[in-house]
Amino acid sequence: MASIFTKIINGEIPSYKIAEDENYYAFLDINPNSAGHTLCIPKEEVDKIFDLSEETYMGLMRFSRKVAIAIEKAIPCQRVGMTVIGLEVPHTHVHLIPLHNMQSMNFANKEKLTPGAFEEIAEKIRAKL
Repeated sequence: MASIFTKIINGEIPSYKIAEDENYYAFLDINPNSAGHTLCIPKEEVDKIFDLSEETYMGLMRFSRKVAIAIEKAIPCQRVGMTVIGLEVPHTHVHLIPLHNMQSMNFANKEKLTPGAFEEIAEKIRAKL
């Protein structure tokens, strides 16, 4: 059965897309730690990041770096943090989180945003790619 992320890639579930190429997809996390929290995923559905081929892993890091640079240009923050946890969805994903303080990386703290705010944030980031 396809993961929720595969369904997002396939357009079966809507997302606030940030970037896409033939191998990777980036979209806003709908339960963000801070505004601009973005997930970068390979289109290949692999549960654990270190089970990716070296080529796919390195491609995901290059893609994530490009997106992180755009986030930092678009969202006022001290820097963009990166983490890979991957317990909630069995599909490799990189979290890119605009950091305002150390609490920005605390997954117990969530920011509530309206659909309009998500759209505005996504557009700001896309404009910096």
